[in-house]
Amino acid sequence: MADDDILTEEQSMVRGMVRDFCESEAAPRAAETDAGRFPRELAGRMAELGLLGMTVPASEGGGGMDEVSLALAMEEISAVCPSLSVVFAVQNSLVCAPLHHYGNGEQKRYILRPLISGEKLGCFGLSEPSAGSDAAALRTAATRTGGGWRINGAKRFISNSKEADLCIIFALTDRELGHKGISAFIADTGASGFEVGRLEEKLGLGGSSACDLRFENLEVGGECLLGEEGQGFEIAMTILDAGRIEVAAQAVGFSRTCLDASVAYARERESFGRPIAGHQPIKWKVADIATDIDAARLLYLQAARLKDAGRPFSAEAAMAKVFASDMAQRATSEAVQIHGGNGYMRDYPVERFFRAAKATQLYEGTNEILRQLIAKHLLS
Repeated sequence: MADDDILTEEQSMVRGMVRDFCESEAAPRAAETDAGRFPRELAGRMAELGLLGMTVPASEGGGGMDEVSLALAMEEISAVCPSLSVVFAVQNSLVCAPLHHYGNGEQKRYILRPLISGEKLGCFGLSEPSAGSDAAALRTAATRTGGGWRINGAKRFISNSKEADLCIIFALTDRELGHKGISAFIADTGASGFEVGRLEEKLGLGGSSACDLRFENLEVGGECLLGEEGQGFEIAMTILDAGRIEVAAQAVGFSRTCLDASVAYARERESFGRPIAGHQPIKWKVADIATDIDAARLLYLQAARLKDAGRPFSAEAAMAKVFASDMAQRATSEAVQIHGGNGYMRDYPVERFFRAAKATQLYEGTNEILRQLIAKHLLS
C-alpha cells in the first residue's frame, strides 16, 4: 500500500514490526489455526511485542500507541491469520479498552495489567439469545447482595470465551430504567455459577472460539462493577464504536491477501493459450478489488484519526465498517472466482478468507443496523 506519506514514522514502524511477526510466526500456523486450534502461544508472542493493550497508556502498562497504529496492526494480522485477528481485536478493543477507560485504579492494576502482559485473556459478554443487534433488550440481570451482586442469565456467541480467564458481563441492575439500568461487571470465568457452553462450529474463523455463556447465581463482589452502576450501555456502545474501526481494518486485510493471491494466480494460470491475467474479465475484477481496498483503508484511517484527535467518529467508524465489510464479501468471492475450481479447495488460502469475510458484516453491529445509525446521524 502506497500510503507511507500519510503515516507517521512511528505508525510505519509499528506496521512493519507487525508484518514481520505475521510473516515469520503467524503465517506458518495460519492453516492449523483456522482448522480449530486456538493460537494461545501466538497471543503470548503478541503480548511480548507490546501488541496487547496497544492504545492503553504506558503508565497503565500498555503500549501508549494511537488508534491508527492499532488499526494498521489489525490489517496486517488479518491479512495472514483471520482467527488470530479476532483474538487480537477482542483483547485490545473489547477487553483492555473498557478497563482502561472505565476501570478504577485497583482494576487497572490487578486486572488490566495481566491482560496486557498476556497472562490472562478476556471476553466481552454483551450479545444474548434475544438481544443481538438490540443490545438494550438484554435479559441477564444482576441483583444486589450483601457485599456485591448475584448475576443470572445467558450470553450468545461470545468470542474467545472458551479460553478466557475473565469476562466483562453486561446485566440489568434496574429493569425500570431500560438501557440506563444496564451495568457492567468483571467476572472470573472459573467462578462457581459461570458456565461456558459447547464450542460452536462456525463457517470461518475456526481458531477463535465462540460459545454461549450461562450464569446461575454467579456471585461477584462490589469491586467487580466496571464504571458506575447504570453506565453499562454507555460502556458497550462506546467500545463498539471504536471496535468498528478494527473490523474495517480486518476486512481490508482479508481482501488484500485475496487480491495478492489472485494477481499471482492470474499471472501463472493459463487458458486459451495465455495467462488468464490477459483476459478482460480478470483485469476488471482485480482492478475493482484494488480500488475498493484503497477506498476502504482510507475510510478506516479517517475514522481512526478522528478518534485520535478526540473528535466524534461514530458515523465515520460505521461507514468504514459497512463499506469495508461489504467490500470484503465481494473481494473474497471474486478471488475464489478468479481461482476457479482451485479457489474452492482448502489448498488455496482464498477460501479461508472467503469464509472469514462474512463475519465482518455481522459482528460489532450488523451492517443493516449501522446503516440505520449512519442515516440517523445524517438526518437528525
